Amino acid sequence: MDYKLSVMLVMGVLACAWAADMYTDQYDNIDIEEILTNERLYKKYFDCIIGNGKCTPDGTELKETIPDALKTACAKCNDKQKAGVEKVLRHLLTKKAEDYKILEAKFDPEGVYRKKYEAQKKLAEEGKPIVL
Repeated sequence: MDYKLSVMLVMGVLACAWAADMYTDQYDNIDIEEILTNERLYKKYFDCIIGNGKCTPDGTELKETIPDALKTACAKCNDKQKAGVEKVLRHLLTKKAEDYKILEAKFDPEGVYRKKYEAQKKLAEEGKPIVL
């Protein structure tokens, strides 16, 4: 096999392997601010995530991603996704505390992640940046 072709093949395989280690960026341009400030949209996404409503394709992706993102502290998130997570966490912690408790009961019933994320909760309450 030609050397250039071999290098291209290896690079392609590595790119695929790297991409598999990241969450899809297909929904990165969704307006999170609009969802958080529009109660009707917010409720649809929230109901989807907790299993009480129909999900849009991006809602399904989010619902399926949350357990792994919690477990890995968003290690497979790109920078835009991390910024979105921070925005959503801040909103939940400061404006939707009851919803945060519902999500915590669903995704962390054993309290495994609770201690890990207590520092983020304190930062959000103080209006400081949340570190993922």
